Amino acid sequence: MSRYGPVSVDAMIEDLRTLVEVESPSRDVDALTASAEAVAGVIENRLGGRAVLVESEAGPHVRWSGGGDPEVLILGHHDTVFPLGTLERRPFTVRDGRATGPGVFDMLGGLVQAIHGVALLGDRSGVEILVTSDEEVGSRSSRALVEERARACGAVLVFEGAAEGGALKTARKGCGTFEVTVTGRASHAGLEPEVGVNALIEASHQVLDIAALGRPDIGTTVTPTVASAGTLDNVVPAEATIVVDVRVETAEEKERVESAFAALTPHLDGAKISVRGAIGRPPLPESASAPLFAVAKRLLPGLEGRAVGGGSDGNFTGALGVRTLDGLGAVGGGAHADHEYLVIEAMAERASLVAGLVDAIRNS
Repeated sequence: MSRYGPVSVDAMIEDLRTLVEVESPSRDVDALTASAEAVAGVIENRLGGRAVLVESEAGPHVRWSGGGDPEVLILGHHDTVFPLGTLERRPFTVRDGRATGPGVFDMLGGLVQAIHGVALLGDRSGVEILVTSDEEVGSRSSRALVEERARACGAVLVFEGAAEGGALKTARKGCGTFEVTVTGRASHAGLEPEVGVNALIEASHQVLDIAALGRPDIGTTVTPTVASAGTLDNVVPAEATIVVDVRVETAEEKERVESAFAALTPHLDGAKISVRGAIGRPPLPESASAPLFAVAKRLLPGLEGRAVGGGSDGNFTGALGVRTLDGLGAVGGGAHADHEYLVIEAMAERASLVAGLVDAIRNS
């Protein structure tokens, strides 16, 4: 029993089923439009008022306000990484204390917990909800709106899935993707290989140079993840590409790594290099989460916090200096994987935590 009143887990599961069964792969605007309408319907059904669809090239974002001066932003996303048809192969299921299905943990379960947490409040003034449609693919269409509403509210609660064991996410690494393109010159590999400029050999040099940029001792990882080169087995390759995942813990490392990518130079005469990309999500520092995490620990003794490598929209809001607490969503695991799951037993407790945090923020 919540101190704010009873929390209906059955109703939460009903709403979770509604959202999961409207598939919402990133970049599929038609699917995301249907998903946004479903999210808006759940919000309006549980909280009243009107949830507005904010159109964007990535699909609609969903906004709702409880009225009054903005004081706390509840932030999430409704896009998922799973392609259309996943639901048929892996339908929404409740069994043995777990809910499974595409997006239950990342992050539809968190949205449901947030909505039902706000529903516990008799007074919902000062509360805003923003559910974006493109978080999984970089938040390009939503970042400005996220930052605008974060500044206006002054405190942000992010409903990404909890860390292992139900811990909240008190810090996140900044993250980004770089694509390095090597341009060489094609020639016949048997008749005159020396006339060509082998982009694959140049790319091999670059992979080693790029990997050496990592500083795992201070949390910086620079990981080449995808490479391609060549057209036929008898042609010196004229082009190669390398995709690189980068994670950093500090703004200083962000600047160092971005500068190093810009300074990459070829090893082979005649080769050319171009670089696209950046560390698009800045680090979320612990200093941004500390005030709200202290409140959460008072409300739920024994709650733990953890720094994690993955990014979220909380990276943007925390980097602005806005108080931001992440990982308030589903307790479970398997994000982006077929074994994704949500622990049903934790749903009511986390919904009550939402209500307590909102009240504490509004009364501070």
